[in-house]
Amino acid sequence: IWMGEILFRTRLSEEMFKGLAPWLQWLPGRLLHANVVGCGIFAAVSGSSAATCATIGKIALPELEKRGYNQSMAIGSLAGSGTLGLLIPPSIPMVVYAVTANVSVLQVFLAGFLPGLLVMALYSGYIIVWSLLNPGKTPPRDPPMPFREKLRQSSRLAPCLLLIFGVFLSLILGIATATECAAWGVAGALALAWWSGTLSWATFTQSLMSATRLSCMIMLIVASAAFTTAAMAYTGIPVALAEWVQGFNLTPGKLALALTVMYIILGCLVDGISMIVLTAVIVLPMIKQAGFDLVWFGVYLVIHVEMAQITPPVGFNLFVLQNMSGRDTLTVAKAALPFFLLLNVAVIIITIYPEIALVLPRLVFPE
Repeated sequence: IWMGEILFRTRLSEEMFKGLAPWLQWLPGRLLHANVVGCGIFAAVSGSSAATCATIGKIALPELEKRGYNQSMAIGSLAGSGTLGLLIPPSIPMVVYAVTANVSVLQVFLAGFLPGLLVMALYSGYIIVWSLLNPGKTPPRDPPMPFREKLRQSSRLAPCLLLIFGVFLSLILGIATATECAAWGVAGALALAWWSGTLSWATFTQSLMSATRLSCMIMLIVASAAFTTAAMAYTGIPVALAEWVQGFNLTPGKLALALTVMYIILGCLVDGISMIVLTAVIVLPMIKQAGFDLVWFGVYLVIHVEMAQITPPVGFNLFVLQNMSGRDTLTVAKAALPFFLLLNVAVIIITIYPEIALVLPRLVFPE
């Protein structure tokens, strides 16, 4: 979050958008796709939905507003794309699921890559369709730019991409833990800001205070969700729901549909990790009996955890964007609704074509 604040309060965020703009002009929706791509890239670093949403949102929302983009679509695409922090590895819910289900963490990580790209493609596809149906709500295309000038503009992306790639590489190679990577990211952002001549004592203190406020807000949301989760656990509702579904003795297809309904309901009541832990004892034997692959089910479950991030009343991303945009929760939830529906489409696709999730794990770990 602090890294995003530093990028936001220096010219680096503006430079990133200037670097993306020439290549996105031909796509209907133009810079709205930067939300999807930016969250997809940052998701590979953070492993957190709220952090991804907050960091990219700090950079993207002011730039999109300044350029005249529809604010509802900007907020909705950020809410939806922020959930990629859970699906694109490394991901905390994936680790929790792998430990709970006694499957390989690395296999679950690998299984999340292609579904993550699928969700990004669905989001971008929706933005394209929306832009074609609402041409008046997208700013006019910039004047045509020579190819050489496009390359020159793209060089503005290099500092931010190098920073993200460096953080990601250190995490993948095991050089640093996730927390240490966050610290290195802040150090790298400060170095880039100093190199670009935009680092001052004022920008440093402003970024630090804003990151502190945003982190405290996220921690309060987490604490509130933990309290709600504990209360729900005492009521026994999650276990009762799982046992209720088990009692129907459904076919595999109907079981997947019933579990989707169950997890959507739970997503409105408890946080994502609690959804996994509280229902695992009942659901996992049902999944094995139905013949589903447990690695595939991890991806299926994490997509439902993503849905929980953008469903009121406890959706983390909704509160993060409410704080950053100044809009009420209902407005943010309404903007995020199409992206919630697209996550359901992703669930249907990977249920019909489970190979999308399983091809990479089977390629790396042949039986």
